[in-house]
Amino acid sequence: MGESRLGTVGALSLSVVSSVSIVICNKALISTLGFTFATTLTSWHLLVTFCSLHVALWMKLFEHKPFDPRAVMGFGILNGISIGLLNLSLGFNSVGFYQMTKLAIIPCTVLLETLFFRKRFSRSIQLSLLVLLFGVGIATVTDLQLNMLGSVLSLLAIFTTCIAQIMTNTIQKRFKVSSTQLLYQSSPYQALTLFIIGPFLDGLLTNQNVFAFNYTPQVLVFIVLSCLISVSVNFSTFLVIGKTSPVTYQVLGHLKTCLVLAFGYVLLHDPFSWRNILGILIAVVGMILYSYFCLIENQQKAAEASAQLPQVKETESDPLLNVENGTSIADGGVVLKAPVWSSNKDLEA
Repeated sequence: MGESRLGTVGALSLSVVSSVSIVICNKALISTLGFTFATTLTSWHLLVTFCSLHVALWMKLFEHKPFDPRAVMGFGILNGISIGLLNLSLGFNSVGFYQMTKLAIIPCTVLLETLFFRKRFSRSIQLSLLVLLFGVGIATVTDLQLNMLGSVLSLLAIFTTCIAQIMTNTIQKRFKVSSTQLLYQSSPYQALTLFIIGPFLDGLLTNQNVFAFNYTPQVLVFIVLSCLISVSVNFSTFLVIGKTSPVTYQVLGHLKTCLVLAFGYVLLHDPFSWRNILGILIAVVGMILYSYFCLIENQQKAAEASAQLPQVKETESDPLLNVENGTSIADGGVVLKAPVWSSNKDLEA
């Protein structure tokens, strides 16, 4: 139990550090050096991630575990499309509306998990999420300029992102694969999807050709650095969602947003106001409450599971029950998970 909790803390820490690092690197690449081809850059991120994992597989650092190829292909393509839609949403909307789009991913994920997976979120969890969203909204949402095309793109981005992140969790549990195994098999499809649509989307948003850009040595250094950091970002994303839940990943994403804002204020002297500071403080309170309530509920579930263990042992002879991890066998021997799961993009950051 202690090793599992330590692994979860390590995954969360790796996700925060790597994501903040890649945002800083990409900010220099896009804002300072003028390389504004976000979707194409993300395809290179995923290609480098796949190559790195292939080397790790060759070195026997993890075991390749093939499973349903249709599920892998569908998942990879959906992930690639969701990244493209998020970039389009940013391109066709104001920054404030884009931030509202990102905020809407949490309630949408909660709704989908409640409707289709019968996952229950306590009043305490719901309250902490509201506090978090309120704080991030105050800190980041500056304007809400609406337009029909941008609104449609945002809705599609929200829906595909929620589905992709829920699938990341459910695929790992259903097929009993690790985050590394899933990322290794799905990253080629994500990279190929973005490599095909990337130049077109980037040209639509920037009116420039990514292949005609002046690749100076400084630009190439930052692109390579961004791709290397992305390996850690992509790996930690799958790791966090697999060990926790899509909602927890989204909460972590907003923590990263606050850290990036704070970094900009303190070290880069970006303009800020007391509204930004207040919003960040409220968001941090929401994150602390969410973490606390999740910890309390997990301890309660563990206590209930240990209390029921003697009763389960008495019914071990029943072939319809499988006591491992609370799974039950139904529908022709397919292992179905219990409704409650254990305790989800800025260029994948």
